[in-house]
Amino acid sequence: MNASRPLVLVVDDNATNIDLLVNTLKEKYRLGIAKNGENALQYAAKYHPNLILLDIMMPEMDGYEVCTRLKKDPETKPIPLIFLTARSETVDKTKAFEMGAVDYITKPFHAAELKARVQMHLELEEMRSQLRSQNAMLEQMVEKKTMELQEMLHGSIFSMALMAEIRDPYTAGHQHRVAELACAIAARMGLSENIIEGIRIAGILHDVGKIRIPVSILNRMGRLLDAEKEVIKIHPQISFEILKNIPFPWPCAQIVFQHHERLDGSGYPLGLRGDEILLEAKILSVADVTEATSSFRPYRPAQGIEAALAELRQHRGTLFDAEAVDACLDLFESGSFQFAYDLQKASPILCVASPEMINLSMPSRPNR
Repeated sequence: MNASRPLVLVVDDNATNIDLLVNTLKEKYRLGIAKNGENALQYAAKYHPNLILLDIMMPEMDGYEVCTRLKKDPETKPIPLIFLTARSETVDKTKAFEMGAVDYITKPFHAAELKARVQMHLELEEMRSQLRSQNAMLEQMVEKKTMELQEMLHGSIFSMALMAEIRDPYTAGHQHRVAELACAIAARMGLSENIIEGIRIAGILHDVGKIRIPVSILNRMGRLLDAEKEVIKIHPQISFEILKNIPFPWPCAQIVFQHHERLDGSGYPLGLRGDEILLEAKILSVADVTEATSSFRPYRPAQGIEAALAELRQHRGTLFDAEAVDACLDLFESGSFQFAYDLQKASPILCVASPEMINLSMPSRPNR
């Protein structure tokens, strides 16, 4: 018998009916026979026929019960099932379709009609199977392309961040560490993974606008002049201009634009207050202040994490969002988070910088 032919399971307790069905279908199909409901369930589970012809009126377990149990089993549920029965009432047909049958044929049947319906449903099932396979392939292709696009996005983001960090080697790794802390704060606050991912992207890019700040200011030792401070304050605006036309699925440009805003309106560049500031920007500002205060800057030595946390406590609810501050304090006080100062492990952004070139914990030149 040709194993490539579809397998049809005939379920009927009447030997005459079985012989008639076998003679009608044997030329085109492989046939399985079950004379009661229990045998039908066992056969279907073992061989997974391409189609089932099922009588309703059988002893012990009728066709409706067989259908119900077949449809409850995930392995046999997809098998198309045709009721073939002497019961011709509309209520029986309605019940059969509601239970998941694909067709309903009444006895006595016409051989040509039975053949046509069986062939039609087998062809439909083959088309559905091919469609499922194609959908699975398409899903794999979409997943692959999505991963490729994500890799391109991440590569572009890291490259943009690298442009700013190359010009400011004394704060190399700052953007990555801020992003890591901001994500940890957001997670501790119970925000969704989608929002956290937006915060991560914004954190990595939050100082990209420093590409417009003269290197002489970024790397100058000693206290900055007021005029130099004003120049540095333009970097959120520049970051916004760089990012605003990139179609991120998150408001990354606005988050970056607002990360130096403060609750009391004393921040920059817009002087926003309270709820005018995005929650993501509030979180980013807490992470930014924590990392910047604790680490070395050319104009001052590293203050250490305790000094950074003390500043957060002092300005909790006035400059910085109270919930974000509490989450940040909890992360450090519980030992759940610490900054990664091993630059080559911390971020691929920093692979161009050697440890001899950058030291974030202590100044490489005397401070004034």
